[in-house]
Amino acid sequence: MHIAVIGNGIVGTCAAAWLQREGHKVTFVDPLGPAEATSFGNAGSLSPSACLPVGMPGMWKKVPQWLLDPLGPLTVRWWYAPVAAPWLVRFLRHSSVDEVVRIATALRGLLAPIFECYEPLLQRAGATGLMTRSGCLYVYSGEEAARQWAWGMGLRRQLGVVMRDVGEEELVELEPDLKGRFRFGILAPENGSTVDPAAFTRALFAQCERDGADIVRKRVTGFRQAGGSVTGVTTEDGETLDCEGVVLAGGAWSARLTSQLGTSIPLETQRGYHVTVESTNLALRHTVMAVEHNIMVNPMRMGLRIAGSVEFAGLKAAPDYRRADVLLTRAKDMFPHLDTSRTTQWMGHRPCLPDSLPVIGRAPKVDNAWFAFGHGHIGMCGAASTGREIAALVAGRTPQIDLSPFSPTRFAA
Repeated sequence: MHIAVIGNGIVGTCAAAWLQREGHKVTFVDPLGPAEATSFGNAGSLSPSACLPVGMPGMWKKVPQWLLDPLGPLTVRWWYAPVAAPWLVRFLRHSSVDEVVRIATALRGLLAPIFECYEPLLQRAGATGLMTRSGCLYVYSGEEAARQWAWGMGLRRQLGVVMRDVGEEELVELEPDLKGRFRFGILAPENGSTVDPAAFTRALFAQCERDGADIVRKRVTGFRQAGGSVTGVTTEDGETLDCEGVVLAGGAWSARLTSQLGTSIPLETQRGYHVTVESTNLALRHTVMAVEHNIMVNPMRMGLRIAGSVEFAGLKAAPDYRRADVLLTRAKDMFPHLDTSRTTQWMGHRPCLPDSLPVIGRAPKVDNAWFAFGHGHIGMCGAASTGREIAALVAGRTPQIDLSPFSPTRFAA
């Protein structure tokens, strides 16, 4: 088949690569180049342990306080509140104990095969050096602080995530730069990361191009349909690209197109920020998740990337880089000796659903359209397995992962 893949971030690129392995012809349709949007600036985590949803039990008690702080871990710009409020209500409804267990179980199924799904793609692209498997350290000021998050860590363990407690002495041995600020940790040894998310995505994209993918640098505005099938995608200049199927992997920009295919999806952008310290004098060996600070710190080849926070302000509002400044301040609290003489800042749009699960499956009202978006905070983690399962769906095979929790129809009620 000739498949139009809408979106050339990490999810669309992995879907295209897996489709090519099945012998399909692929055309990327996106106004931007590969990894020029969200896939450019994420935290770079490749974590089988990242199976907990954003909404956790008891979070509803903290949200009002967060919303009062414009630079807190979660904020809504005042003029966007009427838009975000219904979504946030649905989000909090999915934070009960039963819902979190259900969601985490589904996410664990999607994330467990991260490396087996990425490795054949990276090997073909000659890019295995862009992926490391050195593990992730969740760090705390002490064991007492860690107990506040014990339920979630216990759930991870119940779902088969390998996690090992690390005392203060061993923590300093693993990461000397953490000395004095953190006295307890939990090591997830099976986790990994990429040393450059943009280069990672572009390497896979370049291999797709070498394998025959066409590239159309235009924005998709609609579809030509006949007899319950898509026969072409229409671009912003009014032209129509013929195709025999379409994969919608447009990230936070996907909702306006799903509605044209007869499906309403409550997709929202959680705007995330990062600051990269290019002048770093640290020598971290692991990805570090500072749980109490609510930030992830990842050593990359361009420096130390510090990422976190959630902002609701839609797709068009200008960034508020004070949020990146807050991340840098927290990083300096963690590492008082950090050299911050050279830094860069960035903001991107995480595509999020209220239940923290992506949408993966066939469009309910179209025979030959498939959805692959809404990965929120786990786009880099879940892209390769999503691509593999999309290829299975296109081929009419039973996926290796239970995709029922990710169904596009789950919001119909």
